[in-house]
Amino acid sequence: MGRPKRVTAGGYAYHVVNRGNGRMRIFDDDGAYIAFEKVLVQALDRWPEMGLVSYCLMPNHWHLVVRPDIGEILPRFVGWLTLTHTQRWHAHRKTTGGGHLYQGRYKSFLVGDDAYFVSVCRYVERNAVRAGLVRRAEDWKWSSLWRWYAGNVDAKRILAPWPTSAGRRPSGWLERVNEPLSEAELEQVRRASGRGRPYGDPAWVEKMTEQFGLESTLRSRGRPKKGS
Repeated sequence: MGRPKRVTAGGYAYHVVNRGNGRMRIFDDDGAYIAFEKVLVQALDRWPEMGLVSYCLMPNHWHLVVRPDIGEILPRFVGWLTLTHTQRWHAHRKTTGGGHLYQGRYKSFLVGDDAYFVSVCRYVERNAVRAGLVRRAEDWKWSSLWRWYAGNVDAKRILAPWPTSAGRRPSGWLERVNEPLSEAELEQVRRASGRGRPYGDPAWVEKMTEQFGLESTLRSRGRPKKGS
């Protein structure tokens, strides 16, 4: 099966993830995380139509939840972010021309409203806890949760309002993030990420699938078993 179709329409939330080539380590010290965040801020300044809602940087990959106001800027934004970061990463290590930093094509999927959007942001912001890097999610400095909870005004300025009915994080957010997602929630988010399928309530998923021609993302991988 070929690559899933990539949606670039404006006015929707997207979960975006990219990994180190061969799952290599991208961030090996605080300076490496800081350098990426500087590039991320520059990308947001270049494309003010792009709203960064939440993010988490992990040793060999990163997650962004973004909401572009207009269409077609998502691939330009992520392309510039990854290319610029790759160039600076190699320049700092004096390994220019030494090969790919990222696995290549980033993965993304559409995210539905309210409960589904909140579920994805919980998934992103508790990544470091799930990986055993910290005991509590707000202790991981390289995330939107830390910026929102412990950062100063300048640190918080890159975070856009949430595209939910409340327009902000729900009350008791720290405790909600620190509570594990159910196995069903984890499986649904991972399946959406792996296949590029929309993540939301069934009616919304059906609508997005038809609107953007994403039928292939809902099909099972591989050939059907004999007799099935």
